[in-house]
Amino acid sequence: MLSEHNKLFTIGQFAAIHGVTKKTLMWYDEIGLLKPAVVGENGYRYYTYFQSPTLETILMLRELNVSIPEIQTFLSNRSAENMEQLLRGKITELNHTISNLKSIRQALVSRHQDMSTILNIDLASICIIEQKKSYLVTVPTNENASAETEIESMINKTKQYQLHHLHDAAYGSMIPVESLYRGDFQNYSALYFELPTPISKRGLHTKPAGKYLRAFCKGSWDKLPGRYKEILDYADKQRFSLTGYSYETGINETVIDNFNDYITQIEIPIKLE
Repeated sequence: MLSEHNKLFTIGQFAAIHGVTKKTLMWYDEIGLLKPAVVGENGYRYYTYFQSPTLETILMLRELNVSIPEIQTFLSNRSAENMEQLLRGKITELNHTISNLKSIRQALVSRHQDMSTILNIDLASICIIEQKKSYLVTVPTNENASAETEIESMINKTKQYQLHHLHDAAYGSMIPVESLYRGDFQNYSALYFELPTPISKRGLHTKPAGKYLRAFCKGSWDKLPGRYKEILDYADKQRFSLTGYSYETGINETVIDNFNDYITQIEIPIKLE
């Protein structure tokens, strides 16, 4: 008489004991992951008690997102050392995944905040804000260069600083404040994109910390000169002067179909007396 440990279980019984389906066990058999102990003349599969730890190991590793090939490799040479190495590798992979998901979440929150801001902008307002110091990668503009050439230069710069895409950073254009005071509203000196955490600040343009005048301009870029005149008039009435550069950033280009709906954010440092 067979002992309880030598008892043969049908595929249905073995599947029920371990909470899996017969289809799963048949698949494991087909790929050589867990073959039945006995295959009857009628083709029926039978399993033994001693195969339970192997199946439970497979199920445990599958729950831990270990791939079938990795499980097959481990089962071909089972040991505590190999299990430790396998689990250590999966922990490293998971840490990378968690880090990536955190980055995605941070980007989603930032984009959502941007959209909330856009929906609540008072386009007519001119206000004073406080800004932290930031560092910009700049690409000098050339009146003889085409827009396509300048954009290509910007994209090449992002690759140099290990950004995947231009949209991974805030970007825009710069115009000297002295040009604004002369009434030259087309004298752009550079395109820029911001580096959130620069490894080295060498060669970067420093956007200084301090008070900034912020305004918005809706519509095509030919409306900017008129808006700058309003900004200069506002600064004159408030009896403060502007300095450095005006930093222009398009803030809604990802959500518009018509350039007349384009919103340019303008930020200009206030000169402290």
